Amino acid sequence: MRRIRTAAAAMIAGGALVLGGCAVGTGGADDGGAQYDPEAELEGELSVMGFGGVDEVATTRMDLAKEALGDGVDVKVAEGELDLQQFLSAAATGDPPDLIYANRDQLGSLAARGAILPLERCIEGEGIDTGMFVESALAQVTLDGQIYGIPEFNVVQVTMANSDLLDAAGLSLSDVDGSDWEAMTAANEALTKSEGGKLGVIGVDSKLPEFFPLWAKANGVDLISEDGRTAQLDDPKAVEALEWAVGIYDAQGGFGDVKAFRDSADFFGEGNQFATGVLGAMPMEQWYINVLNDVSPDAPVAFDTVKDRQGEPIAFASGSAWAIPAGAANPEAACRWARVMTAVDSWEAAAKARVDLRNEEGKPFTGLLTGNAEADDLIQGMVTSGGEPWDTAVEAMYEANDHTFALPASPADAEFETAMQDAVNSVLSGEAEPADALAQAQETAQKALDEAWQKMGEEGE
Repeated sequence: MRRIRTAAAAMIAGGALVLGGCAVGTGGADDGGAQYDPEAELEGELSVMGFGGVDEVATTRMDLAKEALGDGVDVKVAEGELDLQQFLSAAATGDPPDLIYANRDQLGSLAARGAILPLERCIEGEGIDTGMFVESALAQVTLDGQIYGIPEFNVVQVTMANSDLLDAAGLSLSDVDGSDWEAMTAANEALTKSEGGKLGVIGVDSKLPEFFPLWAKANGVDLISEDGRTAQLDDPKAVEALEWAVGIYDAQGGFGDVKAFRDSADFFGEGNQFATGVLGAMPMEQWYINVLNDVSPDAPVAFDTVKDRQGEPIAFASGSAWAIPAGAANPEAACRWARVMTAVDSWEAAAKARVDLRNEEGKPFTGLLTGNAEADDLIQGMVTSGGEPWDTAVEAMYEANDHTFALPASPADAEFETAMQDAVNSVLSGEAEPADALAQAQETAQKALDEAWQKMGEEGE
């Protein structure tokens, strides 16, 4: 998933020239989305791009959204992950879809290039209460004071560990939850097992490159300022975080060895790394709790929140959002769809559908994280007990969701993410030292930010 998102970021950055003028006169960043008419009759076709992974949670809400649109609207959903190249090409030729389902960290760049509409009129016309959204999720779709996306799912991390391996090494979850980096380094060495120079058990997986922002924040630094204007990639605390997280791999023979062994695991099956005892601990997205409960419910797993170095819960939030392209033929239907898909009542119905299915399968319902804080509170009350350690896992998930941060939106979020990822990967491959790699990334990212913000200011005059 991270490789896909990194490639997507590069596509957005590379598409700047293509999209440079595509939104002129069609509801750009300065008009609150004038293309949207709250009084318009809903009819015609609604084309949706990028909505993949359709299951009972999705179809329940889709049925409600179609009902809200009425019989006069013909919904066409192109299933599968958002193909940014396809979208950018369609936008450049003046024939975009009416609605896209994108990663939240893609919207800043798309908004700055005029590829998507600000949603002020949509939000007002549909009566969407933005106060109900998770704060970090809403911030990630807000650029220069304007909202460009309606948040949907939220993704956070929790600490996952093999309790048998911890017990055998005389360790506890507090040794691997990130609260004490010296203890986590020692736990990594105690848990790692190699025979004949070949890795047999991964002690700790610090999950680079994707979780570098998590470790930096845990060490007390944001990699970009809250206003999205200043890169802070070369901050000494960021360098220290990267040195430590890479050191976790170095102690096990290097990132290449760990990654190759990690990739060989039956990650989504009953032979996963926890069930087979070949991984001590790692931070991981909360959706993996449900995977493990499905395929290896008796595996010796233990869960807790990830902690910062002060011992407080922390999670690096990411997720999806609905956005309306500039030039969309049916922005009114698109707005209605986005509103219903993310409404509390819709999430409640979707959660009930999931609960019913889990009951039929004789399995617990482990909750959903939606990006809608009111819906999350309601759904948490619908969770069914799976006994330990699953009840603790769900508690950790919801606690993590109450302690999130996210990289703020900026007009150069694609370029920023590419610079950051390239820096971390160059260190993991042994091509650069952390301080040098982050210094170069800082220069590249800051230049992109300065140019993007300046261009936005000029276009807004």
